[in-house]
Amino acid sequence: MERWNTQIELEITLLLKDWLKQKGKTQKDLRKILNASSDRMPAIIEILKKEFTSGGLPKLASVLCSIEEKWSNNKEQIDTVEITTDPFSQLDMLLEEIQEDCSQ
Repeated sequence: MERWNTQIELEITLLLKDWLKQKGKTQKDLRKILNASSDRMPAIIEILKKEFTSGGLPKLASVLCSIEEKWSNNKEQIDTVEITTDPFSQLDMLLEEIQEDCSQ
């Protein structure tokens, strides 16, 4: 079994960002379903790293597939929630990420 490393973390991060964009979801949505402490990517990655450590790539893929299934099954409920959410929340999240990148 391959160990967690920076390359895997980078690839998972890119995968998550693309997946969230394709699904019309936010990091906040992913945080809720993973029960992470924050909607920041490092907190989300930490949860996924634990899953990877306990069962490798198959376990991580299983977790992500489970999330995909939950989102697909709750499509009607999610659509009504998205209509009432703040349309600028994505911009706030992007601004926070830019500020975080600039401070590093």
